[in-house]
Amino acid sequence: MVMAFKSTTLLCLLACFHAVYSAYSFNGMVRDRLIGQSKRHGGGLPLVNQRTTSSTLQASTATTAKTTSKLEFDPHRNAKYPTQRGDTTDSRKIVATGAGRSHITAVRLKHILFATDELAQSTLHQLRSGDILFEDLAKQLSACTETRNHGGEIGWVSSDPITDPESTDYDAESHLDQVLPRSARQTVVQITTKPGDVISVQSERGFHLVQIVDVMADVRKMATTRKPRSRSSFLENNKKSKTGNKEKLPEGIFGGILQQQDPTKVDLTYKIETMGCQMNLADSERIEGQLQALGIRPFKDDDDDDDNNNGNKKRKKKRNKRNPDVVVLNTCSIRDHAEQKVYSYIGPHARRKRNGENVAIIVAGCVAQQEGERLLQRAPEVDLVMGPQYANRIGDLLEDVSNGNQVVATEATHIMEDSTKPRRQSTVAAWCNVIYGCNERCTFCIVPTTRGVEQSRPIRSIVQEVEDLVKQGYKEVTLLGQNIDAYGRDMIPKQKFSDLISIVGGVPGLKRLRFVTSHPRYMSLGVVDAVAETPTACESFHIPFQSGSNEILAAMGRGHTREKYLYIINRIRSRIPDAAINADAIVGFPGETEEQFQETLSLMEEVVFDSVNTAAYSPRPNTPAALMENQIPDEVKQDRLQRILALNKKHAAQRRARLLGETVEILVEERNVKVPNQVMGRTRHGYLVFCEGDIDELKGCLVHVQIDTSQVYHLAGKRV
Repeated sequence: MVMAFKSTTLLCLLACFHAVYSAYSFNGMVRDRLIGQSKRHGGGLPLVNQRTTSSTLQASTATTAKTTSKLEFDPHRNAKYPTQRGDTTDSRKIVATGAGRSHITAVRLKHILFATDELAQSTLHQLRSGDILFEDLAKQLSACTETRNHGGEIGWVSSDPITDPESTDYDAESHLDQVLPRSARQTVVQITTKPGDVISVQSERGFHLVQIVDVMADVRKMATTRKPRSRSSFLENNKKSKTGNKEKLPEGIFGGILQQQDPTKVDLTYKIETMGCQMNLADSERIEGQLQALGIRPFKDDDDDDDNNNGNKKRKKKRNKRNPDVVVLNTCSIRDHAEQKVYSYIGPHARRKRNGENVAIIVAGCVAQQEGERLLQRAPEVDLVMGPQYANRIGDLLEDVSNGNQVVATEATHIMEDSTKPRRQSTVAAWCNVIYGCNERCTFCIVPTTRGVEQSRPIRSIVQEVEDLVKQGYKEVTLLGQNIDAYGRDMIPKQKFSDLISIVGGVPGLKRLRFVTSHPRYMSLGVVDAVAETPTACESFHIPFQSGSNEILAAMGRGHTREKYLYIINRIRSRIPDAAINADAIVGFPGETEEQFQETLSLMEEVVFDSVNTAAYSPRPNTPAALMENQIPDEVKQDRLQRILALNKKHAAQRRARLLGETVEILVEERNVKVPNQVMGRTRHGYLVFCEGDIDELKGCLVHVQIDTSQVYHLAGKRV
């Protein structure tokens, strides 16, 4: 079919077209905002029919229902995302009705040009199959000679095209009029600015399929800034410190490095503390990439001014013992007392600031999104509060911090592709985000209100990142998503996660592919088949069941039953008999009886998991379960937690013991810190394995180990 399309539509001679690309600085000070320029490559598949009206996207978000909280907090405070069942989960509507849409400055586009609408519609069918990328079809089918050889790349265009010929800015995009006429560009941005969408539009040139590849937003305008109320008191205390007539510190610690022509003259260090899940770990890597691109280096515990004064003798005399100049706390709000932990961590660094040190304090992540400006009220020493959606735009926000402002960035926005490369914690295995947010409304979970609604990344962007990782020497990639099986359902037409596994798993040079976390409500049998049929996909699944009781599952709003969960497990066992199955479980959910808890234990006995992450229920803000009357006493929760932990250990030991005497393949990742002449690696199941070896020789290698020792959570053996 593709060849038939090619012979029909390739009617024009091939012509050379060099897309103008320009890297832009993420800190905003040196960003080239010329429309039509591009910062990176990417792609995606979803499609939107031209009949979709812009007014549909302007529909108001449903009003959050008012509920009287019996907790010490307002359950809906600072909720920037929908929090109730029935609220919209369409990121297009949320961004269109919030501050995000008005501050979108540009979108990056690709297109495919056809002579007839019939050919365009046939190509839509090809895209729906999920087995071919937009730019590949553009190279094969597009009648646009200017962009065909570049995968249909148009570049960056204004989110508000100038249509008045008398305007002084009218000619800024005139070079694009011969590629995608101005009226067509205007139609595109009126319908959607969501990355990954494909819009069908018509122009005098023919019929276009236009893909939104990426979006650029002015995050500084989306954020709230204010002058710190207590900054003057900090400086006053500084003058009165024992150092005597100390020179007045600049308003912002970044004032020097952001405006310094020679960054080597400014030596700043950062330290990041990360709480919570793999998503937070991945976000911290992106934050680190931004900080290092600014010239700020990681703090080391043995740092002092003797080692790092860069010849600045005057600075050396001022301070001998060095502390990090930038402190970042990437927070998690899943567990109880999350907010208290944040304030406890901030305390020592806030004290440093009050004592006159010029330290920048940044709170990121889910608690930051949850608390917003309220956090500044309790900790006025904090410089920047930002939600997870801004992890790769911290450089922009630090500009206002450098001017002495406090900044709060929690507004809903489309996810933008990274402008700098993350600083990976490993050189062997890497994370790759494929979908952000969650549309579920589990009654115990705060994630939808802190990480927002689901936004899938374009497939081409994911593939490009994995290809880059392989080129850098990475052997294993883990695809990340709060609800990864939902990948593509926010796209039009919907895409399948199983197709993504097959596509990414086929990247040349990739040795292993993993993914987390699956949801029983959406996990398709196609995902199981894709793992079975993709050689690089590891035989390991993480599928939380949360409870073995149908009554509790219904109260949790999980959308699945015990029977549905076991059906999925049986499907995995039939297709991949030796697969590892991991899960999450909550004990002590409001109203849980002893009999219902026993149903959880019986489900574990029936499945025999490789590992179960267990937790006692704790009430979280913005969640219905926090307001339920029948809360379980803490002593009952702890008793049940100890019993489920004991069963989990029994099963974990049992599952690993089956490998005694067997030879397994491990990917060597690190040195065993407790036994330096040993290395640590993981099997395809995800089990930790230790064996003798030189880490300098074996790191990143696949080696075979015969298992002779089995413990609860690790194995050991000899290389063969």
